[in-house]
Amino acid sequence: MREFVITTDNMADLPDEYVEQNNIGLLSLSYLMEGVTYDKFHDLPYKEFYDKMRKGSMPITSQINPEVAKGTFGAYVDEGYDVLHIAFSSGLSGSYNSAKVAALELEEENPGCRVVVIDSLLASLGQGLMVDKMVQMKKAGKSLDELAKWAADNISHVCSYFTVDDLFHLFRGGRVSRATAFIGSIANIKPILYIDREGKLINIGKIRGRKKSLVTLVDYMEKKMGSYRDKNDTIFISHGDCIEDAEYVKKMIKERLGFEVFIISHVGPTIGSHSGPGTLALFFMGEEK
Repeated sequence: MREFVITTDNMADLPDEYVEQNNIGLLSLSYLMEGVTYDKFHDLPYKEFYDKMRKGSMPITSQINPEVAKGTFGAYVDEGYDVLHIAFSSGLSGSYNSAKVAALELEEENPGCRVVVIDSLLASLGQGLMVDKMVQMKKAGKSLDELAKWAADNISHVCSYFTVDDLFHLFRGGRVSRATAFIGSIANIKPILYIDREGKLINIGKIRGRKKSLVTLVDYMEKKMGSYRDKNDTIFISHGDCIEDAEYVKKMIKERLGFEVFIISHVGPTIGSHSGPGTLALFFMGEEK
């Protein structure tokens, strides 16, 4: 049986040290800001990126193309490895399709190799949660097929709930109307969003006030976990340059639900380009999305 590597893309928002420690291969979606193109090899510090957005800069993002994906996967195939890739949601980007095209070409050109691409139907640390489960299983000696089956069986149980601080970034991405963004900003309305079974971002609620919106995220977590509570060994929180709010949500979860292990990371620039500064997202295993 050939050894395999786990790869994902930078939309998973996993901390750099986690990626390095677990030898995860990484594809990189890029973004254009103030005339400069950035990716994982040439990127802005998170604080600088979000400060530029606060001052009015509007980034433009690009998906991964098949040639880039093929180059990354192909390097592992040339070394004798199979590849298991966990991709950013096809409901939000064409990057999954690009990775799939690259995988099929490599398998045709290299008989006997396997490049398995999983559509996570997730984003940010929800996708990161899926990667972490794959890493744990691989360390436990599970096969590529066992990992792929677990993913297929459990994608619908990875819950992703978000709130944002500024509705105008969602307006730019077509998630809310201009009128909703304008009125919501005046009335201090904060939306609650989640990623549905098709991997699309859906607005499911409107909460007045930032603190209440953060409490609502934890309310959803408590409600949705159900019988899957014990499947949560780590709780994942990502934030758009608002670490204090992330720590506030962590504290609530510890006090209300008793969880002790967390991974907290930034919402990366590619997702942050659409959600903006002040995004706060919570990810966990639950009975249903």
